[in-house]
Amino acid sequence: MNASPPPWVSVVIPVKDERDNVVPLTEHLLKVLQTHEASHTAAFEILFIDDGSTDGTAALLDELAERYPPVQVLHFDRNYGQTSAFDAGFKRAAGALVVTMDGDLQNDPEDIKTLLPHSERFDLVCGWRTNRHDNLVRMVSSRIANIVRSAVTGDRIHDTGCSLKIFRRAVIERLQLFDGMHRFFPALALMYGFTVTEVPVRHHPRAHGQSKYGVGNRLFRGLYDLIAVRWMQRRVLRYRARASTVPASRA
Repeated sequence: MNASPPPWVSVVIPVKDERDNVVPLTEHLLKVLQTHEASHTAAFEILFIDDGSTDGTAALLDELAERYPPVQVLHFDRNYGQTSAFDAGFKRAAGALVVTMDGDLQNDPEDIKTLLPHSERFDLVCGWRTNRHDNLVRMVSSRIANIVRSAVTGDRIHDTGCSLKIFRRAVIERLQLFDGMHRFFPALALMYGFTVTEVPVRHHPRAHGQSKYGVGNRLFRGLYDLIAVRWMQRRVLRYRARASTVPASRA
């Protein structure tokens, strides 16, 4: 009996205490992906990584997985953070393409269709929230962090904090992540020789709940992580080799 082909796309979504958002997000994603599934011979999968939720999100995700076959759930035993959640999702994802997004409905699932055509030419396609709907402190701190990060790493990406991205499978298989490295996906991809682009996407106001990651968390930890990434860029192995043309055995 022939094995089923791998999914054409895996959507990886870290969530923490997003009880009011996971149902409408799932239903919207199913609608978007089912529309595109008609042009593919393989199915798709939606992977939620429950990052230690305590508000009932975990049970609700399990109900969604029972109701909808494409939905899968990984539960952390406590909160480990976004990078750990992305890493767990990447290791579980089976798709040729891997989409990442937030679970708070601020990323628009419809924008997956905007990014997909660019994934035919680029290894990593990043969303760029050109019209953000966040509070002033968050927007200013993010703007400063993006300017500093881009200047130091040279990634030339305006909005690395936008979780909506599409990775080719080769990228996630090459990435070796450490805590906090989700902020530097474009720089890491470029470091390993992959191609990266940025595409404007929508950004909606948060309707339910609140962000689980504070400004201090993003700024001060981000500075330490930036130093680490810069060190990695300077130390990454880059070499080319050619196999000998001499026969392995001689007469």
